[in-house]
Amino acid sequence: MGQPPLRTLLRITLLGLLIAGFGCELASAEDRSSLDGTLKIPEAAQSSSHFNADSATDAYMAMLPASAKARSDAYFEGGYWLILWNFVCTAAISLLLLETRWSARMRDLAVRLTRFRWLQTLIYWVQFLLVTTLLGFPLEFYEDYIREHQYGLATQTFGPWMGDRLTTLLVELILGGAAIGILFAIVRRLRRSWWAWGSLALIVLLVVQVAIAPILIQPLFNTIKPLHDAKITGPILSMARANGIPATDVYEIDASRQSTRISANVSGFGNTTRITLNDNLLRRGSPEEIQAVMGHEMGHYVMHHIPLQVLEYSLVIVFSFGVLYWSLNWLLARYGHRWQISDTGDPAVLPLVVLVGSFLVLLLTPVSNTIVRTQEIEADTFGLNAARQPDGFAQAALQLSEYRKMHPGKLEEFLFFDHPSGYHRIHAAMIWKSQNLNR
Repeated sequence: MGQPPLRTLLRITLLGLLIAGFGCELASAEDRSSLDGTLKIPEAAQSSSHFNADSATDAYMAMLPASAKARSDAYFEGGYWLILWNFVCTAAISLLLLETRWSARMRDLAVRLTRFRWLQTLIYWVQFLLVTTLLGFPLEFYEDYIREHQYGLATQTFGPWMGDRLTTLLVELILGGAAIGILFAIVRRLRRSWWAWGSLALIVLLVVQVAIAPILIQPLFNTIKPLHDAKITGPILSMARANGIPATDVYEIDASRQSTRISANVSGFGNTTRITLNDNLLRRGSPEEIQAVMGHEMGHYVMHHIPLQVLEYSLVIVFSFGVLYWSLNWLLARYGHRWQISDTGDPAVLPLVVLVGSFLVLLLTPVSNTIVRTQEIEADTFGLNAARQPDGFAQAALQLSEYRKMHPGKLEEFLFFDHPSGYHRIHAAMIWKSQNLNR
């Protein structure tokens, strides 16, 4: 049963490689904003006695070339369809494994190899991850490699990109295997209440992942080191001390080895919390932009957004596990014999779990986006007050336009945006400027 899908996969992959070879450098310098690391304030946004936040916002928006706006709109709107296609692909693979009894045969192989249930689960997990990764590779290759190069956002050639994907696969084998082993052990021991205890276990695993990511996982892909440029670190550390953040170092990450995107982030949990900016921001951002961005990231730390986000997602996890418990019982009662799956403790049920879970993820996308977007708005406000760089903040929003639509409709922003739109960020900065800086 595995031969036809494999041959089809190889044909599609080879075709994708040919397309990538001819179409990976379609973005040009003219499609980007003309920002070069210096602060450029349009005339209507300069401090004056007749300063108007709306006019200042429009002036900043006008700095974005029409070709760049059209390109970012196309890129971001294409992402809406990818949400759907990722769900369709996941659902199709899950149904393939169930309807062909491929999942059951992988389970049977694990049973033949060992009598230990926990080891059977791990052997099944290795098979499942390898098969689903292989079947999903064409879409991943298009989405993360071809498309990113077409829009000028990627810097890796195929070899290094594939190396990162193989590293990701290894991390998923190890961490995913541990998580799957724990969750299936809970399901087998607690037949009626596994959804509640499984929720708790997954929340704990989420906290552990957040804590270890900056020190164990990120270094597998990028080099992270302290930033020693005093012109950059001085204002940032001063701002940190003024806001009660016990920071002694600012870190940089060599994100340019994968992407042209500018970014910064706050990651980790407790003692592993780290504020990091990437080398693209250092190279392309003005000092005012960098301070504005880091003020935003400090807002995440001061307002405890990481633990709050874990708490909010915990409610989503508990709800999702409740739905999963009901769905699996109903579906197995109707189709379990057809799929050769005995109960929820059978590892062969995993494609069904993924199918139901992917549907829930699709359905809850606006909820997930709202959780993140609300915190981003709060961090924006904090950053404006901490850095006092509204023009730097506005210019940073323009830089982000390379891969984010700047001015969506209200419903569009609610459904698809996990950050406030560029227009709303610039407008908020200009309102702050009108109320806080001398004219």
